Amino acid sequence: MGANGCGKTTLLRLIAGTLRPSAGKITVAGRVDWLPQDLTLDPTQTVADVLGIAPKLDALRAIEAGDASSRHFDTLADDWDVETRALAALRQVRETLGGPGFLDRAVAMLSGGEVVLCALAGLIVRRAPIALLDEPTNNLDQAAKAAVREVVRNWRGTLIVVSHDLDLLEAVDATAELYDGELRFFAGPYHVYREAIDAEQQTAADQAASAKAAIRKERRQRQEAETRLAHRAAQAKKQSQQGIPHGAVDYLTNRSEKATAKLRGKLDSRLADAQEVAAHAAAKVRKREHISIDLPDPQVPAGRQIATLRDGQSEYLLQGPERIILTGPNGSGKTTLLEHLLGQRPAVGPTGTLHLDRVGYLPQRWELDPRLSALALVQQVAPAVPETALRNQLARLLLRGDAALRPTAALSGGERFRVALARLLLADPPAQLLILDEPTNNLDLDSVQQLVEALSAYHGALLIVTHDARFAAALTPHLVLELTSDGRLRRAD
Repeated sequence: MGANGCGKTTLLRLIAGTLRPSAGKITVAGRVDWLPQDLTLDPTQTVADVLGIAPKLDALRAIEAGDASSRHFDTLADDWDVETRALAALRQVRETLGGPGFLDRAVAMLSGGEVVLCALAGLIVRRAPIALLDEPTNNLDQAAKAAVREVVRNWRGTLIVVSHDLDLLEAVDATAELYDGELRFFAGPYHVYREAIDAEQQTAADQAASAKAAIRKERRQRQEAETRLAHRAAQAKKQSQQGIPHGAVDYLTNRSEKATAKLRGKLDSRLADAQEVAAHAAAKVRKREHISIDLPDPQVPAGRQIATLRDGQSEYLLQGPERIILTGPNGSGKTTLLEHLLGQRPAVGPTGTLHLDRVGYLPQRWELDPRLSALALVQQVAPAVPETALRNQLARLLLRGDAALRPTAALSGGERFRVALARLLLADPPAQLLILDEPTNNLDLDSVQQLVEALSAYHGALLIVTHDARFAAALTPHLVLELTSDGRLRRAD
């Protein structure tokens, strides 16, 4: 567990050996295999390449064809059942994977979710004693997520999983949280961790409140003491004017000043102690930042036609500032439908028509120029908006101060996502329709909540592809559509 940018992926890369620690030492007892968060694959690669068995499979087939070259036997290394195990692992993660010729299929023919499942099957086939999974349920439909949970529950060997998928986090034996550069362990799955953190935070909040009350008490006592001291000083001055000998007045004044200094020192010390306790208590309270943004109205009347989706039998109209969620199994064509709707590819299956021009699109794999700052990137889509106004809006999106001016390459993953979102929300003129494809991939739980807050401030139409049921429910959609594996559109709510 850990927030975006805290170093979870870096820690996995250190364990895997693709990074070396700048200090300290990591000891790994056994071979390490891992499933990275972002699979960068050549679209011409085959499923066998993704599984990591292509050389062995080629050697096996050469031997079966009668080539008795020693290099084939050396490559195969007695792994004679590699093809059988590969097909079994594919069916383990999804029953529809692993048919005839599937190992030779190009990954370009697979959906993003299917590629992730194939990569997970590769870990099962390669049987490393230590495996690392970095956000393995990204892009996956509900059935595939359930399959990943079963793989995790039944894993033989050591498994370290980085995820924000609450259901998956209930399938593990223990939870480690990376927070503020420190790794803490909790003996149980997510709910055990959550209960411990919530109890800890409640105690910290109570201590912080008590410490603030103590500061108010000390300040009140200090004010009351100063009032008494001022009264004593006035009395001393009055006595000096009543004929008391000068020497006696000096003595009494000197004694009073010493007593006053001693009392003030004591009060100052008590106030400083109370402030130190308060600062220590406040440091234990975790701050959860919330987005509160005032967006321009894109002027979408209730009767305005936005987009039409159709499958040849049924037709669905997005009208006015409605919110539509599009879900469905991996490989059913959700992203293809979005890209067809945007005119980026021909229709394959269901079709769609846009009835307006002002559309913002956030694809699954979005990219930002790493050299430019958040402010510069937003200025590209809102050149007429004053810089001060843009910086104020970026601050409301939690991109404050230097964060808005640094190159995006120096920002955390969550910050970069908010920059991409800012380019959609702050465009001038504002988009009347936002289309988002799996926007919660790679986002921590707080960032998902911040995304909900940002979209809640948007008054245009939304069309969102997601498998995240909690996120979808939080947006209170007007309609949930499912794109089935046979290309049908149907209401899912």
